[in-house]
Amino acid sequence: MLYEINLPAELRGKIEEHIITLDHLPCVVIVHDLKERVVVYMSERGLRQLGTTMEEICSISYDEYHNRYFNREDAEDYVPKIMGLLERNNDDESLSFFQQVKFPGNDDWSWHLSSTKIFMRDDAGKPSLTITISIPIDAMHHMTAKAERLLEENNFLRRNFKSYSKLTKREKEVLTQIALGKSAAEIAKELFISVTTAETHRKNIKQKLNASTYELMQYARAFDLI
Repeated sequence: MLYEINLPAELRGKIEEHIITLDHLPCVVIVHDLKERVVVYMSERGLRQLGTTMEEICSISYDEYHNRYFNREDAEDYVPKIMGLLERNNDDESLSFFQQVKFPGNDDWSWHLSSTKIFMRDDAGKPSLTITISIPIDAMHHMTAKAERLLEENNFLRRNFKSYSKLTKREKEVLTQIALGKSAAEIAKELFISVTTAETHRKNIKQKLNASTYELMQYARAFDLI
């Protein structure tokens, strides 16, 4: 079903040509209108899973649609990447990302692997529609676990980037050694500094990051020090 918005007849015809097959694909297909900021098409599989209709989806704001069905934390990671995709405006480029969806009657998030591509352009050659294909990965437990770890690390990185940026180059080197479980004496030997200097760096790092030893490990993983 195609939402009734003011699309040129030629453009509407092109979309409807694709829709004939989209409903039969083993995934959810969504077409977004970038100018109107609305979903103009969602395959029947997606509507059934969300327990909704195109009329209902289009009766709510774009922001409410995303807040109702999608996890805002991982959206903070993939939305800027989608914006970059649109700015580059490349025919051959698509973007794949992990996405969490909330289904009615289920308190848990459902993980999906989604891929977005520019679907149509306006007369000026700028992207006007995007098409997204979304495949559930709940049955692939190892993939879900990896996606959750990736999201957790990305969220940690965003929350703590300002604190991490306060560290000097040497302090980052010491943080790497701390994350590897090295003692002050071992750090001193590895970095060719005195034990007192190593201990001072450890103290300064903890103060700057306001972090426990476990949280220092998180910093090291999130910022690719180990």
